[in-house]
Amino acid sequence: MDLEDFELIYQEILRDFGFDRKEDERSAKVLSKLLENRVPIIHKLSSLTKGKRIIICGNAPSLREELQYIDISNHLIMAADGATSVLLDRAILPDIVVSDLDGEIDDIISADRLGAFIVVHAHGDNIPVIREYVPQLNNVIGSTQSKPIKDVHNFGGFTDGDRCVFLAHHFGAKGVTLIGFDFEGDDVDKVKRKKLQWAKRLIRMCEF
Repeated sequence: MDLEDFELIYQEILRDFGFDRKEDERSAKVLSKLLENRVPIIHKLSSLTKGKRIIICGNAPSLREELQYIDISNHLIMAADGATSVLLDRAILPDIVVSDLDGEIDDIISADRLGAFIVVHAHGDNIPVIREYVPQLNNVIGSTQSKPIKDVHNFGGFTDGDRCVFLAHHFGAKGVTLIGFDFEGDDVDKVKRKKLQWAKRLIRMCEF
């Protein structure tokens, strides 16, 4: 999906949730400023992902059980935010973590220090955590759902889980397997349920 197509979806998301685009863009500028003196590493992410089969781990309660029955060898492992904690607890280091920094931040920092790439997403509600934690991370690639700016890219996607899928597609992955995803969770609030339905819709748009 190119940026023009995603722009139409993004506008629909803004209307559906009542989000403020200006705040998304302000957050992206904060992230860009924090990354401006770093050597860009996005080319490393591209070479890591291209042509690979990727297991994308969501943070649904089923993730622990599903990990017992799936062979992760010969796959790249991508974690959606809080799934990082489950993986590290199983002694699995994700290759890539996609996060808006509302998961267990100590585990995300640990994954970073062990060599994982951390794709940090800027949106209107997470400016304080971006300012606090991005300086503590080494292997950061910035992302936004609005207009891309220096060192902050728009790969497509809305929630951490579907952004993983769009990222894999953007960088030419051979295919993805999703585990730890539950789009019909009963124990979530109304806003979270709506986000899950958007994630489901967006993932279906992203064909390999």
